[in-house]
Amino acid sequence: MIPKAGRSAIRDEQAPGRLLNLFRTTAFKLSFAYLVVFATFAFLALGYVAWNASRVLDDQMVSTIEAEINGLSEQYNAGGLRRLIAVVERRAGEPGASLYLVTTAAGERVVGNVGTLPAGVIAEPGQTESAYARNGESKSLDHRAIMRIFVLPGGFRLIVGRDVEERDRLRSVIGRTFGSSVGLVVLLGVVGGWFVASRVLKRVDAMTETTRRIMAGDLDGRLAVAGNGDELDRLARNLNEMLERIGELMRGLRDVSDNIAHDLKTPLTRLRNRAEEALRTAATPDALRAAMEGVIEESDGLIRVFNALLMIARLEDGNAAEGLSEFDGGHVAHEVAELYEPLAAEQGLSLTVEASDGLRLRGNRELVGQALANLVDNAVKYGGERGAVHVAAERVGETIRLSVADRGPGIAPEERGRVLDRFVRLEEARSRPGFGLGLSLVNAVVRLHHGSLTLEDHAPGLRAVITLPALVAGDPP
Repeated sequence: MIPKAGRSAIRDEQAPGRLLNLFRTTAFKLSFAYLVVFATFAFLALGYVAWNASRVLDDQMVSTIEAEINGLSEQYNAGGLRRLIAVVERRAGEPGASLYLVTTAAGERVVGNVGTLPAGVIAEPGQTESAYARNGESKSLDHRAIMRIFVLPGGFRLIVGRDVEERDRLRSVIGRTFGSSVGLVVLLGVVGGWFVASRVLKRVDAMTETTRRIMAGDLDGRLAVAGNGDELDRLARNLNEMLERIGELMRGLRDVSDNIAHDLKTPLTRLRNRAEEALRTAATPDALRAAMEGVIEESDGLIRVFNALLMIARLEDGNAAEGLSEFDGGHVAHEVAELYEPLAAEQGLSLTVEASDGLRLRGNRELVGQALANLVDNAVKYGGERGAVHVAAERVGETIRLSVADRGPGIAPEERGRVLDRFVRLEEARSRPGFGLGLSLVNAVVRLHHGSLTLEDHAPGLRAVITLPALVAGDPP
């Protein structure tokens, strides 16, 4: 048992690995990509808002200055310099961000609330942004303003401006908001990416652990499904279906191996005994020849069994779908019935066929014919001493049904599903030749053609029905 301190050390060593795996996940990379996109978008959007707000504020200041200039110009035109000075003096004494200054042509201050300006500012008429000091304050230029220099008759200068302290304060507020917003976006993106990636990684780790158990031999293991219908759920469902199919194939392989070991042991033993008896007792060439003919007959039977097993395996794997063509199911029924009519007559059975015209099917004609022939062969074998075998082909809705009915002992309802497995033979059939692969082959052919095989009570006897999808007008050939 690992001590508590040892377990803590192991967890500490594993933590960097888990964190590194977290950073490597697709979910984290996508979250990081979204973070970069949204952060860039937020940066551009907030930057545009800040720039636009500053520009709008500057435009408002300039508009206010222009209005002030126009108003003071009208005062000058109406009352001359004396009236202008009186109006400027009154306005300069009012609180606010507006700036006024009247100077002589030499730059000497006449009236206004602006104390000091940088040298040369008033020399150039027009709009400018400059530092200044307010009247009554120290001469250090601690403030900034947008100003308009207007030249009056006689060389006097009229300066009207607006302090930009409010604009700078707004820019500062926008800047702090900008920084905090981008930082919040980044923080939320990192936390969200970590949260999403950790949840995805947790589910992926659970899937990985399950797949490891499956690779170790636990074929009954299945991936957990959260039930929210996301892509991991769809992947888990598909993998579970694949695992279920693999499990079925593995169980089928085990069943086939067991059946081969059990059901082929007797003919192989009989084959060996015949060969051994021929070596021990055959005294003449004719006796040896007869013994070898028996060995060959037994060998042919085994070859037929293995061929049937290979055919079933190919059909179940879907590797026998080549050679698909359009054919008439009624014609196939007539051909099979004609083939088995002499054998039925030898058994004292009447074989009748009833098939409609125009039963269009698409599939492998040879395989469908072989499946129907297997059913007819079983009906002839187990149809009773003086019974009848009836072969029918008809259209029912969008399907074609090929059926074979006999008057034999039939199959009990609880046994009808089991007889479709390989090497399954009922007790009453063990006295007759065969290996129990006929119905398995029929079922494999039907599944290849996306149809179904049902065994029904014929009272008395058995009725085997193959149902295949019909080829309707407009279907591809």
